[in-house]
Amino acid sequence: MSLTLADARIVTPGGIHEGWLTIEDGRITHVGHGSAPGPGLSVGGRHVVPGFVDIHNHGGAGGSFPAGELDRARDAVALHRRHGTTTTMASLVTDTPDNLVRAASALAELCDEGLLAGIHFEGPYISRARCGAHDPALLREPSPHEFAELVKAGRGHVRMITIAPELPGALDTIRLAVSEGVIAAVGHSDAGYDQTITGIEAGASVATHLYNAMPPLGHRAPGPIAALLDDERVTIELINDGVHVHPAMLRLAYEVAGPGRTALITDAMSATGLGDGDYVLGSMAVRVDGGVARLVEGGSIAGSTLTMDVAFRRSVREVGMSLPDAVQVASLTPARVLGLADRIGSIAVGKAADLVVLSDALEVTGVMKDGVWVTEPR
Repeated sequence: MSLTLADARIVTPGGIHEGWLTIEDGRITHVGHGSAPGPGLSVGGRHVVPGFVDIHNHGGAGGSFPAGELDRARDAVALHRRHGTTTTMASLVTDTPDNLVRAASALAELCDEGLLAGIHFEGPYISRARCGAHDPALLREPSPHEFAELVKAGRGHVRMITIAPELPGALDTIRLAVSEGVIAAVGHSDAGYDQTITGIEAGASVATHLYNAMPPLGHRAPGPIAALLDDERVTIELINDGVHVHPAMLRLAYEVAGPGRTALITDAMSATGLGDGDYVLGSMAVRVDGGVARLVEGGSIAGSTLTMDVAFRRSVREVGMSLPDAVQVASLTPARVLGLADRIGSIAVGKAADLVVLSDALEVTGVMKDGVWVTEPR
């Protein structure tokens, strides 16, 4: 089967052009300028961008990835796909060793099916002082033995682990993770500048939701934010929901790191796509009020109810990114983090036909995954 999308404004990291593209067997086979050479499906001059790639996502539509319930996890993936996220990595939260093994084993099935791009352990090796919505009673020092068991449970699908580099044993665990092909991320950390640099030197290459759950920038004690922003080896995650980070600080991070080192994430939890009410994230009770998720006890922000299309729009309107840069931070840069940039993340011949059709207002009007419409253009 062959399908040509015509009358499109195709957005790539290199720019925007009016043109067309052809899809065969789930892949992009031609990308052209101007009018399509033959009959095709007109998208009416709308923008066509690559599917969004979310490397930090806890669930949605009532489904929680940490719970490891497959049907509900499928619901979460489906919700985010309708909002343009065609590639999702499932993020877990701090829990008991048995529960983490059980959840990873279950989610590995969805990775085998191609519904998930991998598994991310956000914890349990994080700082008690910066644990946010993680259960402090379940935090522990990094354990190479436990980490090896988690990797084994994931059956080759564990892609990332968030670690506080100041903890005893953290540097050895970072080195072990990297040797196993697992991305080490700095986050939920009370580390200082020098400790963070040491973690990066050990192999950490991602900043888990920069600014959140770490000491703030200081002019005498710059802390982890300055170290993570300044190092060209580090990709920074940003949550652009209008709650987690002020637009001015998002703009600062983006201007320092650039689109090649910035990855939008949702940090979405199970309430995403649903209304206000009471929910659970891992073992923690969460209340959503006005779309903002917070712990019932203590009031810490507990993930988000964000979808990537909203983060994308906000990046253009509130942060001032160009459309090509917004495409890069929502698609190509996170694809590079996962080592998948040769297959997804941009519109190019040979890549998967993971596409999002956007109106002039940057609202999702159609989503395609592997050449099959999730929602047909309207």
